[in-house]
Amino acid sequence: MGNEQGTPLPLDRDDTAVQESSVTAPAEAVLLDAVLTPYRSLPPAGFAILMTAIGAVGFFAGIAFLTIGAWPITGFGAIEIGLFYLLFRLNYRSARQFERIRLTPSLLTVERHDLKGRVQRWSFQPYWLKVQLDEPIESDTPLLLRSHGNALAIGRFLSPAERLDFANALKAALVSVRR
Repeated sequence: MGNEQGTPLPLDRDDTAVQESSVTAPAEAVLLDAVLTPYRSLPPAGFAILMTAIGAVGFFAGIAFLTIGAWPITGFGAIEIGLFYLLFRLNYRSARQFERIRLTPSLLTVERHDLKGRVQRWSFQPYWLKVQLDEPIESDTPLLLRSHGNALAIGRFLSPAERLDFANALKAALVSVRR
């Protein structure tokens, strides 16, 4: 995928320090401020409905197996429903990761927030930055930011169409910076 180096910025753990520094420095126009998040097709309300339906089916199936004397199947069914719930919760947990891409006339900053809340930051000078997305775009085709021999893959969790849309929007914003 590319060597994910870039010019690292110091990690700002204290949000108040970031706010104070922005007060003293003149504010630059933000040309692009995008937050990239993984797509989840089932909203939390839909998940609650799905788990209720699966729980009800499992309960009535368990009662049916108990009445015919196949009581061990009820236990395995309960374990299966519990694993189903656990895997969905893990899937929703992965939705907490996101990337924020912010472009000003003098700097492009990428912040990657992982599942544990840790933040990694990279910065690039926009004039030299290239956005690379190889054709044909497939699920494993990376969207790369390249500058001075360094590359950073962003939006790994996006669909190919979303990656293409974001690459086009970022390229257009970079063209406006260079003018």
